[in-house]
Amino acid sequence: MRRAVFIDRDGVICHNRRDHVKSWDEFVFLPGTRAALARLAESDLAVVIITNQAVINRGIVSVDTVEDIHRRMTQAIQAAGGRVDGVFYCPHRPDEQCGCRKPQPGMLLQAARELDIDLEHSYLIGDAWSDMQAGQAVGCQCYMVLTGRGRRQFLSCLRKGQNGFRLARNLQDAVHMILAEERAAACLPRGLSPSWTGGVSR
Repeated sequence: MRRAVFIDRDGVICHNRRDHVKSWDEFVFLPGTRAALARLAESDLAVVIITNQAVINRGIVSVDTVEDIHRRMTQAIQAAGGRVDGVFYCPHRPDEQCGCRKPQPGMLLQAARELDIDLEHSYLIGDAWSDMQAGQAVGCQCYMVLTGRGRRQFLSCLRKGQNGFRLARNLQDAVHMILAEERAAACLPRGLSPSWTGGVSR
């Protein structure tokens, strides 16, 4: 089975717009994200993007538009030396109470089935507590970035005592931390892995 890095889209890879990303013209990569994904592509980890896209069932954009955005995003990442092994999105509104909208882990479970991924030895990068909950539900090591909604979400987590994730300034920082952990794991005897204590770390 492969291991993966699951990455949220809005606020982690691209700017998180209050009025939603409704077309490719409105999709703007955050600084350094393509370079970070190119570094990640050099590893053996699968790169999987998971994103809530309730704009579909709210009637704001069509499925075709969302898939066109993801096709162009993937092409731009590949042109910069990166790799995307899968893109999974949830079209449901919160009130539909589906099993795939984060914080539910449905998209991760679907990716695990389709891409043969070992979730308990994978990573997740997001900018919201709902991302962390989805990753924690299936045993991923989770990283919250301070881009997008991250700074506000992190402060909320501190107030509420929500933890079990590591803190990173941005996608580049999270990728650096993950690759460092991968290098450390490669130096250990077979069957051992770097200690994972949970909680927020900086």
